[in-house]
Amino acid sequence: MATITKRLNAEGKPYYTAQIRLKGYPAQTATFPRVTDAKNWVIVTEAAIKEGRHFKTAEAKKHSFADLVDRYIKDVLPGKPKQASQQRQQLEWWKEKMGVYLLSDVTPALIVQYRDELANGVTCRGTPRNPATVVRYMAALSHAFTIAVKEWQWLEDSPSSKVTKPTESRGRVRFLEDDDREKLLQACKESPNPLLYPCVVLALSTGMRQMELMKLAWSNVNLKGGYIILHETKNGDRRRVPLSGLGLSLLQKHAKVRRLDTTLLFPSDRNPQKPIDLRKAFASALRVAEITDFKWHDLRHCTASYLAMNGASLAEIAEILGHKTLSMVKRYAHLSDGHVSSVIESMNTKIFGGTQ
Repeated sequence: MATITKRLNAEGKPYYTAQIRLKGYPAQTATFPRVTDAKNWVIVTEAAIKEGRHFKTAEAKKHSFADLVDRYIKDVLPGKPKQASQQRQQLEWWKEKMGVYLLSDVTPALIVQYRDELANGVTCRGTPRNPATVVRYMAALSHAFTIAVKEWQWLEDSPSSKVTKPTESRGRVRFLEDDDREKLLQACKESPNPLLYPCVVLALSTGMRQMELMKLAWSNVNLKGGYIILHETKNGDRRRVPLSGLGLSLLQKHAKVRRLDTTLLFPSDRNPQKPIDLRKAFASALRVAEITDFKWHDLRHCTASYLAMNGASLAEIAEILGHKTLSMVKRYAHLSDGHVSSVIESMNTKIFGGTQ
């Protein structure tokens, strides 16, 4: 039921207050200078309430984008401890740009404006911001909007869903040829830091990420069974890492001289409760080996590349490296061409027989 009441202001001019009362819904009131405006508002608002649209729109007009970011940081990020710091920084960037806007005024066009500003900007190191970084900023924004839509009902739909993300590069594939690998291993073996060589060998032989390796505790290692169990990984899943060959042999030797004041395999000399920092030692070994454009993470690329060149399937590489999908390991597909060719040859021989 709707009512429209005529009143006079202090100057004696009329204005009209419209009120809508529908069972099961809070009363809605609005004031207009003309009675026709009041009647139109009643018609539109009643229809929107009955169709379930009105209150979603009303919520979007009550909350600013800054409100959304603040609530997301307070209520959602604590449940994502591994991404919390990075996503907080990303959302604070969006808040600085769009915080003053009501959610009802945050449009795809507005997000595109700041997406382009982000893409054309530079990092804190003064280097151009790459598409992958922009994609991660937009992913943080998108999830915040999704929560606001699905759980808080502050929005009817997400404006970010209509915005195109930049295309990421195909991914870096930097691995060492046999000669360079041997030179690097020799330089690591001769390093003043005795832990550099076993750590680099383990990184190459297992494909573990740097922090997975550096945070290893003896309780994670089963030398008799020849495997490591990683309880904390980037994607959140436990992962079993097989040990064999030189990597296993070096760990067995290392276990004989393990320190008793820490649970870590590779502790810092200054603070045994923290992992060792091998950045300087690794950089020095690279210089000695005369290897350029190579980072510690590229050891992981080496592992994947060697696996591909030795016949491992993309699914096997993904499992070993701890990727949930094949998309991250497709960059190594060209290195397994020989293996794929042999599979095709075997299939053709089986169904068609030998050459005629």
